[in-house]
Amino acid sequence: MEVVSPDSTAVDIKSIVGSCLVPLLTDLVVLLGDENEKLAATQALRKIFRIMSSEGDSGPDPALLLKKHMLGIVSNINDKLQDVHGKEPIPSKIRIIRGLGAFIKHIGDAIHTVAPQIMATLQTMFMIPDLSEVTLLTWHIFLATLAPQDLGAHIGATSASLLSSWDRLSPTGREIAKRCLEFIVFEARDVSEVYLDDMVDLSDILELRGADLELKRRRANRNPREQLLKILERADSDNHAVVLRSLGELKTFMSTTHPDFTCNLASGDVFDPLVGHIQSTLLRITSRDGDGNEDLRLLAYECMGILGAVDPDRCEIDLHESRMVVRSNFTDETESVLFAMHLIKDVLVGAFRSTSDIRYQANLAYTIQELLRFCNFTPALVTTRNTTSVPVKVRNRWNNLPKHVLETVTPLLEGRFSAPTKTPAILVHPIYPQEKTYREWLQLWTTHLITRASGDTAQRIFSVFRTAIRYKDAEVAHHLLPHLVLNILLSGDEKDAQDIREELLVVLEDQVNMVSSASADKKLLSAQVVFMLLDHLSKYVRLLRQDVSSKKAESNKRARAQNALAQSEEQLVRVDSLLSSINHDLMAKAALQCKSYARSLMNFERQIVALREREPLVSNKTLTPYYERLHEIYSYLDEPDGMEGISTLILSPSLEHQIRQHESTGRWTAAQSCWEVRLQQSPNNLDFHLGLLHCLRNLGHYDTLRTHVRGVLVRNPDWELALSSFQAESAWMIGAWDDLQRLTEKHELSSPSIMKARVLLAMHSGDPQQISTALSKARSVLGTPIVASGTKGYRHSYDAILDLHTVYELQMIHEALSDQSTQKKTLGATLAARLELTLPTFRVRESVLSMRRAAFSLRAAMRPSITKEIGRTWLASAKIARKAKQWQTAYSATLQAQQNSAPFHFMESAKLMKATGEPLRALQELENSMRLSGIVTDQQRTIDLTREDNEEFQCMRAKAHILLARWMNESGRYDTSQLLKAFTTASNQGSMLESAYYHLGHFHDQWFKQLPSSDEERGIRMNVHTVKDYSRAMMHGSKYVYQAIPRILTLWLDGGENPTIASHAFYAKINSAVAAAIDTIPVYKWFTAFPQIVSRVGHSNPKVYLTLSKLISKVIREYPHQALWLFASVVKSTKANRQSRGRAILDALKARAIVHTQLPDLITQIHAMTDELLRLCNYPIDDDRKTLSMKRDFPQLAALGRSPLLIPLQESLTVNLPPASSTENSNHIPFPTSAPTFQEFADEIEIMRSMAKPRKITIRGSNGQTYMFLGKPKDDLRKDARLMDFSAIINKLLKANSESRRRQLHIRTYGVVTLNEECGFIQWVLNTIPTSEMNEVFGRIKGAPDKEAGELFVTKILPLFPPVFHEWFVETFPEPSAWLASRLSYGRTAAVMSMVGFILGLGDRHCENILLDTNTGDVVHVDFNCLFEKGKTLETPERVPFRLTQNLIDGLGVTGVEGVFRIACEITLQLLRDNKDSLMSVLDAFIHDPLVEWEDEKRKMDRDRRNAVKSSTDLRHLAKNALRPIERKLRGVYSPSNVKSKNQGGTDEEREISTSNLVQMIIQEAVDDANLVSILVLS
Repeated sequence: MEVVSPDSTAVDIKSIVGSCLVPLLTDLVVLLGDENEKLAATQALRKIFRIMSSEGDSGPDPALLLKKHMLGIVSNINDKLQDVHGKEPIPSKIRIIRGLGAFIKHIGDAIHTVAPQIMATLQTMFMIPDLSEVTLLTWHIFLATLAPQDLGAHIGATSASLLSSWDRLSPTGREIAKRCLEFIVFEARDVSEVYLDDMVDLSDILELRGADLELKRRRANRNPREQLLKILERADSDNHAVVLRSLGELKTFMSTTHPDFTCNLASGDVFDPLVGHIQSTLLRITSRDGDGNEDLRLLAYECMGILGAVDPDRCEIDLHESRMVVRSNFTDETESVLFAMHLIKDVLVGAFRSTSDIRYQANLAYTIQELLRFCNFTPALVTTRNTTSVPVKVRNRWNNLPKHVLETVTPLLEGRFSAPTKTPAILVHPIYPQEKTYREWLQLWTTHLITRASGDTAQRIFSVFRTAIRYKDAEVAHHLLPHLVLNILLSGDEKDAQDIREELLVVLEDQVNMVSSASADKKLLSAQVVFMLLDHLSKYVRLLRQDVSSKKAESNKRARAQNALAQSEEQLVRVDSLLSSINHDLMAKAALQCKSYARSLMNFERQIVALREREPLVSNKTLTPYYERLHEIYSYLDEPDGMEGISTLILSPSLEHQIRQHESTGRWTAAQSCWEVRLQQSPNNLDFHLGLLHCLRNLGHYDTLRTHVRGVLVRNPDWELALSSFQAESAWMIGAWDDLQRLTEKHELSSPSIMKARVLLAMHSGDPQQISTALSKARSVLGTPIVASGTKGYRHSYDAILDLHTVYELQMIHEALSDQSTQKKTLGATLAARLELTLPTFRVRESVLSMRRAAFSLRAAMRPSITKEIGRTWLASAKIARKAKQWQTAYSATLQAQQNSAPFHFMESAKLMKATGEPLRALQELENSMRLSGIVTDQQRTIDLTREDNEEFQCMRAKAHILLARWMNESGRYDTSQLLKAFTTASNQGSMLESAYYHLGHFHDQWFKQLPSSDEERGIRMNVHTVKDYSRAMMHGSKYVYQAIPRILTLWLDGGENPTIASHAFYAKINSAVAAAIDTIPVYKWFTAFPQIVSRVGHSNPKVYLTLSKLISKVIREYPHQALWLFASVVKSTKANRQSRGRAILDALKARAIVHTQLPDLITQIHAMTDELLRLCNYPIDDDRKTLSMKRDFPQLAALGRSPLLIPLQESLTVNLPPASSTENSNHIPFPTSAPTFQEFADEIEIMRSMAKPRKITIRGSNGQTYMFLGKPKDDLRKDARLMDFSAIINKLLKANSESRRRQLHIRTYGVVTLNEECGFIQWVLNTIPTSEMNEVFGRIKGAPDKEAGELFVTKILPLFPPVFHEWFVETFPEPSAWLASRLSYGRTAAVMSMVGFILGLGDRHCENILLDTNTGDVVHVDFNCLFEKGKTLETPERVPFRLTQNLIDGLGVTGVEGVFRIACEITLQLLRDNKDSLMSVLDAFIHDPLVEWEDEKRKMDRDRRNAVKSSTDLRHLAKNALRPIERKLRGVYSPSNVKSKNQGGTDEEREISTSNLVQMIIQEAVDDANLVSILVLS
């Protein structure tokens, strides 16, 4: 047919049909869903296919045509269902959905290319009750049509959606849903098991029992860890229904099916990484933007409560940072494409998959479609034909996209979505005051900036977002805004840049405007956006400065580099000018107002520094207001060390200042006194009353609190709302339920205390429905601060998480005490474990315990056993109050524990007495109480076990005996036989307690050390007891492993080398005891002392060596990956005896190895690897050679690149001990399971410039990461290796101590491999800079004329390092939170290593040996060659105990050494002193594996003594002499001046110095001008 138009142009039928093809096909597809029209519709489709098909393509199947236009058809169907073109009635929609099913059948498995859109349609229509059944029928067709490999991606969303709505489905609907799920489980057999894991839990649906049993059968071999990981993986889905079901599964897993496993994850000094994984997943869910997520949040809050308020210092919370910085301002094509891919992957696909709003999905689809085109992604990427048409670079980029992203975006490669073009509205600037809400402001400002984007590429990328932004989701706008602002600042109009500055300023000024009309929500969220923008700009400036530094080095060589440098410097000026134009005072105040404390601190400090620089002698009076602000900010940051430091600068602290100081350090009684003084001055000030009540609550003085509130309300009844929380708490604490009822009914309040009060009242009523409602409402309110804090705010929202923790415990206690519950027996242990996982502060733990008491008191009248439980909580309160030095509170709690019949309450009472300075009275009280309770009689007989023969009672009884024996020993008032009887009784009572045997063994060892050397036989008898008792202790726990194992080894191995002792009959018993212990003590405990064991491989006693070799063999057999690296230095030793014994041990292991084990292969590999590494180390290198080739020069080493051997990183070779609370020992995994192995060596070997020519190799690990090691020829690295062992133990001690753990005190360690006594490899510490170049330049400046000095300063110092160290932190870490974290980390790591260096006599601390981590601010010490006070014997003796120059102090901030640095020093030094025995045992290896330099010294001394009577020097004596000063300093014996003249062994006159005094003494010594003259001064 032809139609002739007026202008005589012919139009054929193909053109007419083609012009409306997709709508026409859509209408026909809809008719396919009508039984009466189905045949006609099919014929019509065939006719259209014939019209549109090319010649020779006239087959009858129209599916090809439908396939070609799938996306358009599905889009049009969605428009009809969404009433885009007018309201469609329900019958019509039913027909459309049926038509969709018929369409899917026609297309076949090719339908997978539009599966995301179909899934969104099905999920949306399924929620409409009238459409549920027909949707389910189409859903079943969809599932059955997909190929198995395509079906998998939709299993999770399908199962979650169907089960989430199961209760509202009709019987018919349930039957169809059941068919869908059973199809997946039973019929889709070829679906990968990986996808089947996405199927949500079916166990709570009776009709699905068959499918559930089949799933359980398939998953039967899963351990709890694997199950939990799968649940968390599903919970991270973008699909709402999947997340909802996964949270339900997580709740069941943690509370019902695997509560013990979950509890064990959060135990010990360091929590399992899964704890951080769970928390980060839950935080991401609670922080989801958009409406309709309340049900997710409520369930996530409940899961947070079940997991508990885990101590943030003991777990790493994984936070994904998905924001990039475009460095080239869209002038680099590759970076622009990567940015577009980043937007697709990290921003758009998540929003596209998670929304069930089809219209919004279409807007996002348009944006993704256009960005795909920008990236040159075409349909050719997914077609099988003509693969060469796609460039390799494009195909590689496409293949690098994650699987779920590819599934979502593939259909959009052929997308035909379009967006209407609208003329942008003319806006009046600033925009912020004109918009009512944060979301409106953000979206309007972002939309406007899109129209102002600068440059063709930027305009092309940003312009496609216009429709996606002006919608519900503010997240997309939030992500785009910083990129837009940066682009406009760098190359946009000056007017636009000025508008941006004005917008930023108006938001900041609104924060400090007391009469602002903006809502609190708008102000806070808008300010956070401004701060996020400023951080993004600061990050760009930091990166650009790094680029400028590197370009300056090249600019002298190339003209192009000079142009690039000039352009970069111009861009730097443009961004910097905006940042510097914002007033520091405004920024500080605005940040403080909206709780951005790190930013506020940074800006106030910069003002102080500016005042000091402008006026060096500025008065303290001028600075005091700034100091007070800093003190206030540190209190908000919960940084008491910073507050302490600031306090030293304030000469006359205000009362407010003192209150902050007391409260931050938990001195609530002192704070209470201050508040009382303030109330005397202003009795009608509500804030002062609230402050006093806050103190009374934290002290646990609820009766006083209640009396005070009543008195205040008599005078000021209008304060009732403000005081309601305190009223509620005091009422439930004393069980005044009627008062609590009146209070909650009187006011519709939603404070945390009132919400908890409503839960308690509901439980008091006993109505299950009321309890459920109260719990849900409480969680909804209590969790709100978590949403506001965002994914990074775990620490900030800890109080809210603690509230969720306590609410869950209320529920748990209520359910456990119900008559039907089976949880009664385990309740006590569960609650104890939950308390241990919280932050170990009095405030936190007392709030948990007080809520428990309230919950127990609801049922206390019914059962006497509950009274005992209340007593236990009072006992726990007494313990934490005692540890917090809150003596009065502790005393009150012990009295309450006694009143409530808490078992063994007298132990806590005695401990409190001892802590308050009355040790003898405490001992008497303990002994009397034990007699009174019948635990001990004069004949040391125990009580009749029929009274209470349970495990807990026996354990507590044993602990009482242990405590009694220890205190008797400390008192010095008992003879040895009485003490021995007491310790023996304790060990008999505590036959399963590690501490019982340890203290008995320690007593024997102590006794042995006091014996005269002449009483040798008695000493050996003591040693037998010590070895046996310590061995028994190690069978039952790990708390004393670093004390017991090294001491067992020392007594055994030292005795064996003494001919007199070794020949004694009792020494044979020691040897036998050790041989038995080797079989019974878990091998990983022996591994903790493996370096010490290996150092004794040359032992002279054959019988001892036989047992020793068995121990070494057992450790290597059990942990070959780790032990072989530590044993390598023996096999390659330059000493023949050590080498031959090492080889014999390994040969025997290979010969006896069980078939199919890895061990023989690993031994062969380690031999080959160490041989080749030695060859590399000793390879002769010409002076002018800068690199070597691994493949050319060391082909055999290159061939070993892919090896099962572990890369010898410190963390891979360090034992992780089980938590003290865990039930040891068989299942403990002591090493990381995912430690990286060798994947390949990089070809280039870099030759360093120093005299020895160290050579740097690069290894790629099996985890994809790169590691570098430095081969050091002619260098004895045994010192470095022992120091890393020493540091690893110190790190464990720091982790175990709550004070050091809270401050995250640590030493940075790195891998050290000693190949023999002369060379080895040391791990290269990445992202660190030495300051040596600064020293060289400063030296040249000091000796140069003024003009030359100025040039040196500008050209050498400024590009590399700022003139003042504190500025380095501002330059390197411009984002305030990173700045604060890095500076705290710098101060604390510097303090830890200063104390460790002081103890070890570590010298040669020039700036190449002190590195700074440019990512974290950590101080990293390297090169430990100058140990054991060697620096004091140099030609120019070192006089400082550690390096603390003026510039290093400047880096600590305005407080200098006070506060953060000093407190970290004191905590570290005290910890070292408390653990001196463990630490000395690590250094013991030096005595038995003496260093090369000591051998040189021995030869020198032997030459000097040729004419003396004594012909030779004992090498071990030299080693012991070198270690003696360390032992003295660990005891606190130190003299800062004229050390050489002191007696090495100490004198009677020497006295121990307290830790704080010793820290003060050595800091003064380190900063003394006369001492600093002897080293190169940094400043």
